[in-house]
Amino acid sequence: MMIDVPDDKDPIAYVWGEMVPGIGVAAAQFSMSVYDHSTLGLREFEAARLRIAQINGCLFCLDWRTERDGEEKVEESFIDAVAEWRTTDAFDERTRLAAEYAERYALDHHGLDEEFWQRMTAHYSQTEIVELSMGIGSWLAFGRLNHVLGLDAVCVLPKP
Repeated sequence: MMIDVPDDKDPIAYVWGEMVPGIGVAAAQFSMSVYDHSTLGLREFEAARLRIAQINGCLFCLDWRTERDGEEKVEESFIDAVAEWRTTDAFDERTRLAAEYAERYALDHHGLDEEFWQRMTAHYSQTEIVELSMGIGSWLAFGRLNHVLGLDAVCVLPKP
């Protein structure tokens, strides 16, 4: 870890909650809101989230699988399909676009051209695009932050 955390403290709670409470608490609330208020289907949500986790290299994010109603999760092979989003036959067009958008958002946001947006708007409403964009922004920022600071090996998301 890049940050010194007292032995008696939970690293995530300490860094996010005690070191910078005015920022960390708000960031944590935003992060949890992405999960709590998503209207996106689980497969497209997880395709975008896992593609960002792969790009960030966040250990916890790579291991995490989002649940819906305490039961629904993507299949174990889903993460491999995300890495192969261009060619996998495991994805419908919305799921493929979610993975593509996440990758391009993270690696080449200036390259999001008219052709891409035509495909996105053919499959996603404007509200869904904004929601997906906010989710991707959250995962990119906070997954990368936790990885850079070395917190990803000790990260545990709180239950809502």
